[in-house]
Amino acid sequence: MPAGTELRGVAGPMAVASEPFMVMAKPAGPQCNLDCTYCYYLEKERLFPKASRYRMSEETLRAYISSFISSSPGPIVHFGWHGGEPTMAGLDFYRKVVSIQEELLPVGWTALNNLQTNGTLLDDRWGSFLARHRFSVGLSIDGPAFTHDASRPDKAGHPTHERAMRGLGVLRSHGIDPDVLCTLNSVTAAHPDEVYDFFLSESVRWLQFLPVLKREDDGSISPLSVSPQAMAEFLNRIFDRWVRNDVGRIGIQNFLESLLVFSGQPANLCVMAETCGRVLAMEHDGSVYSCDHFVLPGHRLGTLPNDGLGTLVESPTQLSFGLSKKESLTAYCRACPYLFACNGGCPKDRSAVSPDGEPGHNQLCEGYRSFFEHIDPYLRRMVAIMRSGGKITSIMSELAGGQGGGVPVVGRNEPCPCGSGKKYKNCHLRARS
Repeated sequence: MPAGTELRGVAGPMAVASEPFMVMAKPAGPQCNLDCTYCYYLEKERLFPKASRYRMSEETLRAYISSFISSSPGPIVHFGWHGGEPTMAGLDFYRKVVSIQEELLPVGWTALNNLQTNGTLLDDRWGSFLARHRFSVGLSIDGPAFTHDASRPDKAGHPTHERAMRGLGVLRSHGIDPDVLCTLNSVTAAHPDEVYDFFLSESVRWLQFLPVLKREDDGSISPLSVSPQAMAEFLNRIFDRWVRNDVGRIGIQNFLESLLVFSGQPANLCVMAETCGRVLAMEHDGSVYSCDHFVLPGHRLGTLPNDGLGTLVESPTQLSFGLSKKESLTAYCRACPYLFACNGGCPKDRSAVSPDGEPGHNQLCEGYRSFFEHIDPYLRRMVAIMRSGGKITSIMSELAGGQGGGVPVVGRNEPCPCGSGKKYKNCHLRARS
């Protein structure tokens, strides 16, 4: 927060972070009205006493909002509300959120709120409130009913697809077009065309596929998880359809983030970035952890209001956590021509042994490499189109006009699309060989 900017009611030691960061706040703790078979977060109930009431108090909420604002460089502060299921905190909770934000924000600053939900509890009251206060919404739907309901029952074992779709309808009726998150688990990954056709038929505009890698209590990989090969086959199949028919019609985060890094820009997604540690997780009781996937006693950084968020995100412990993503790469990973795009993936998935016998390798490495190898020539062509002032949608007409819809080719002696200034044969063509 710039010097001289006034903030009333600041909680905890004040320290402005060196760069923007995010917090996944969980106002209803790990509680959820669904019982998704692959969920990694429901088990976090073990961290709290059995009699816990999983609701963030107004005191903790105020401490969070004030500390986050005071720690942010501004003038836009992004608040993320996650779970569990964050709508279980109730609509009145979010009315308090908006009220406290309006009270504490410095003049000229703006709070942007994002709600990640399963959508099953949304009604017109929610839709009206979210639209009025300009909440962006992420909605979890695992494709059509037969793939969604296979893994996302409610607590009584009943299907939830119809209720999730009703939530989508509520949001759209109030002018909110949500980002849709679909997990890649052992069920969805087996049906790429059916899943993709469903989202196209529902006119989804922004979609992301999130690989599921769930572990059993003994540390083994659950059969609910997606295999590396299945992940690659799913993504490759959908990419082939997207790049030929749907660029500009539907934004798929997995593909557009890849295009970003192939163009030489840093990744927005922490899973693809060189380092991590800029997305904290905060439970309903104010306890702050290194990451949503590391809500564990050993990664507990502190507690609001005792500790300021800016202090915690810049602490030696958290900085070391973020750097370890880069520093703990296996030798096989460091030598990979797609390290620039993958960066070893999420540290939570590094429980495999690399092909040359080194532990700490990503379980999904084979799948990621297959995916990047597959999309490589297409993305490099799209980068070249952008750099020549064209629109990336023109890739579709190029492919349609080619022999059998073939891969666009950059000539060996042409400049490499990565922007290095070298010829393609001396740059990424050599890296791929």
